[in-house]
Amino acid sequence: MSSALPARAGVGFKDAYFTAIEESAPAVGFFEIHAENFMSAGGPPHARLTRLRRDYPLSIHGVGLSLGGAQALDRAHLDRVKSLVERYEPAAFSEHLAWSTHGASFLNDLLPLPYDDTTLKHVVAHVDDVQQALGRRILLENPATYLSFESSVYSEIEFLEEIARRTGCGLLLDINNAYVCAVNHGFAAEDYIDAFPMRRVEEVHLAGYTEDIDEAGGRLLIDAHCAPVSMAVWTLYERALSRNGPLATLIEWDRDIPAWPILMAEATHAESLLERRRLSGHDQTRSEDSHDVVA
Repeated sequence: MSSALPARAGVGFKDAYFTAIEESAPAVGFFEIHAENFMSAGGPPHARLTRLRRDYPLSIHGVGLSLGGAQALDRAHLDRVKSLVERYEPAAFSEHLAWSTHGASFLNDLLPLPYDDTTLKHVVAHVDDVQQALGRRILLENPATYLSFESSVYSEIEFLEEIARRTGCGLLLDINNAYVCAVNHGFAAEDYIDAFPMRRVEEVHLAGYTEDIDEAGGRLLIDAHCAPVSMAVWTLYERALSRNGPLATLIEWDRDIPAWPILMAEATHAESLLERRRLSGHDQTRSEDSHDVVA
């Protein structure tokens, strides 16, 4: 079982930030990387990450395992993830509730799933495979989606909770994804946050979105990770914290990355909200049944 991330604000690590981090020793709780960016055997990226790992907890976030795919997992890719996890011993490893492979092709996108029993069987088997290979629990992230399937028989929250119940995995609540989906599919983001099984959540993601117009002229949000966290998402974040107390919180900014002080300002704001929640006395402990597994 992996150790938990600290209930602090963290940021995504980019090579462009390394000098600023070295010079300022920022008071962030942890750094997160995308696994697929560090699958080479060595070189400067690994040297910098090794240096960073000495001083900070690390979260590794996968984007290529295709846990929702109908086909078997790519064992070579899983082996590379395993090597990376063994090398850096992160406090957490997470992946998405999505699929991205078809045959031998990798589609370079995180595609949505029908929430039905057939898909549930595939995802549960894949999560079990990954956890067995890595020798640790993983966290599963709620997706940002732009369409839904009429064949779904579970809500997204029911689907995620059933996966967690059967496999013992934890959950990663991406609040920006929840807001993007709420706008795109026409439901209340507040209801989603209120219904989410917070006792299973071990990490939160916050990010910015871009806005477009769909074919019917309606509002369409894109989970682009290229902008500051919106006020709507900050409000939902406070709502989530009010239910379960402080949680490890990542500021995601992966495109058009800003200057280091701008990213740190986002993390500092998240840290201030976490501290406010601590001082309010709502630093709760997750219930013991949050890691239950059904054989």
